[in-house]
Amino acid sequence: MVKSIFTILILWTGFSFAQGEVPGPGASVDASLAWMRANETSAENLEQFHELALKTLKRSIGTAPDSTVAQIHESLASWHSYNGKFPPDSVVYHAEKALDYHLKEGSKQKIADSYRSLSIDYLNTGDLEKAQEVLFKAIALYEELGDDAGLGSAYRTLGVKFRVTGDFEKSIAYTNEALPYLEAAEDYSSLAIAQFNLIIGYGELGAYEKAYEAAERCLELVKTKVPEEVFVAVRAYSYRGDVYIKAGDLDRALEDYLTAWEMCKKEIGEERCATYRTEIGHIYLLQKNYSRALGHLLAGVKSYEDKGQVGLIQPYLDLAEAYSSLGDYRNALFYKEKAHANSEKQLQDRISSIESEMAIKYETGKKDEALASQAALLQQKNKTQNLFIIIASLLLLFLLFLLYFFYRNKKATQIIRAKNAEKELLLKEIHHRVKNNLEMVKSLIALQSAQIEDPVTKDAMIASQNRVQSMGIIHQKLYQGKNLGSIEMKDYFINLSEGILDTFNAEDRVKIECAMDQLELDVDTAVPIGLIVNELLTNALKYAFPEDQEGVINISLEKDPHHNLKLEVKDNGIGKTMGVAPKGTGFGSQLIELLTRQLNGKMRERSGKGTHVEFDFAIQKSA
Repeated sequence: MVKSIFTILILWTGFSFAQGEVPGPGASVDASLAWMRANETSAENLEQFHELALKTLKRSIGTAPDSTVAQIHESLASWHSYNGKFPPDSVVYHAEKALDYHLKEGSKQKIADSYRSLSIDYLNTGDLEKAQEVLFKAIALYEELGDDAGLGSAYRTLGVKFRVTGDFEKSIAYTNEALPYLEAAEDYSSLAIAQFNLIIGYGELGAYEKAYEAAERCLELVKTKVPEEVFVAVRAYSYRGDVYIKAGDLDRALEDYLTAWEMCKKEIGEERCATYRTEIGHIYLLQKNYSRALGHLLAGVKSYEDKGQVGLIQPYLDLAEAYSSLGDYRNALFYKEKAHANSEKQLQDRISSIESEMAIKYETGKKDEALASQAALLQQKNKTQNLFIIIASLLLLFLLFLLYFFYRNKKATQIIRAKNAEKELLLKEIHHRVKNNLEMVKSLIALQSAQIEDPVTKDAMIASQNRVQSMGIIHQKLYQGKNLGSIEMKDYFINLSEGILDTFNAEDRVKIECAMDQLELDVDTAVPIGLIVNELLTNALKYAFPEDQEGVINISLEKDPHHNLKLEVKDNGIGKTMGVAPKGTGFGSQLIELLTRQLNGKMRERSGKGTHVEFDFAIQKSA
């Protein structure tokens, strides 16, 4: 009887805390956690929440079960995310801590849920690589558990990841794969949120009617199934407004933006919803109502900046255009420069993730995937180049505008010099981006090769890694060097040699020497020569020094007075035996032959005390 009364008192205490009363110093960890769970998304008691949460966390460590400590970290992560006054890194910190404690506890279900939740936090901070890593772990656990609801949420999040990286067709495909799981699990909240991927994806692909259908589906789900999810409806209106802009229907876009703003204000107040006013200001700007646009844009930008979100680009550009149209060129220039600075920083910090399904278990490890990944890389490179062309064009127009209104013709030379410097920076960014993308391809191939047991296939994958690496080093040299049009080959060969020796773990037994003077070549010539040397070094390390023999490989490249090139690669290994078929698949030899013809070259090979390969390239004829 006494035990029952005590239990009732505990439950009543927890209930009263959950209703809004802040637990006192003597409250139990469980009672404090119950109050936190009930108030983590409340606009009230903000200061009390943080203070109580930190004290509860401190008391729980070492005394409460790991699952309880994990829940406290999860509640803190949710509060930081909802509050919006802290950097996204604070959300990630508590989410990672929650995962650590779930891993200690050992519950696969909670671990899988933590992985999926953490993937969203990584996406919000722009850490796409980590987001992919934990998301794949979540998918594997959900499949093992047979958790359809979890798989639905994971595939939806995968759709978000592809949406973030601009691959909208894959985003739509994975989202549509998630919908049946979410429908079967009656997870209507996630089902409504999943429509965001479809609204944005179809809008970007120009399928406006499908985007509108997804928006209507989202709003209907909120209205009939989850009316408490007010902010899902707010975002649906906002996203549909974006689609209306693409379709050229500015009046409907304005109507949706105003609806989103009003709903948000009604829920959490005007001050915390001011960021939505940048969208409204953008529409007024397009409608040439510059005075109204300026008021909304200033309020929205101030709200973003007060929340610490300083990486704005489009709102600053809109402000610059509004001020310019109203004749305030000083403020126009100020915001234009802020937008340009943020654009440069964003391009530097952004990690281009060339996504591939190689990491999912039912994807194959065949060569076709490597080729598809390289094709995706080329496509991404073209997109990047187009982006920089657009940015360069906008900057050129802006500089001409300044030249006419402020400086006339007095400082033309100075502006041209500044423009050239900007173009050089953009070119370096292109090479930096390509190098990063090639590194991503190499890492994806390495990830796949680690799961392959067939030695022939594995060797082919390793060879592909080295080929990608040889191209990546060239782009690295381009953005690191002073001359963006050429590569210093001796330094390049040294870097290439170090990478290949590291791949074969041969640094202690094989020495690669570059007996040549400094020589600069253009990219179109350096890339095929780099691939040829890569193949020859790989063959030498694989076959010339069996049973861990020591040896030396010499590389030399020189240019004659007619600007033709002579390349020599020789080793002091065992050489080739006459009449014995060459080892390997023969792809490397075919590649060397193809590249040699591309450079209008001739190849000679001698085998005695080692292997000696010479090339003569008639560069002027090949050009």
